[in-house]
Amino acid sequence: MSQDGWRKSSRSQGANTDCVELRVAPWRKSSRSQGTANSDCVEARTAGPGFQVRDSKLGDDSPIFDLKTADFTALLQRADR
Repeated sequence: MSQDGWRKSSRSQGANTDCVELRVAPWRKSSRSQGTANSDCVEARTAGPGFQVRDSKLGDDSPIFDLKTADFTALLQRADR
């Protein structure tokens, strides 16, 4: 799956390439993790009514965790300490 852009169903391969595509929100990384030796952190994106988070070191191989908005807000508040 692409980090951002459009995602097409795996069933649209071969002769039947017409299908509906889904827009995927891009992953966002904290601005605090840019340009440093330790630039690996959690990435997040909006997903439906909540958010998804993953480990930036693993990229597309990272497990993705779905969080409700309240849980994501609590995570951000806890990480800010």
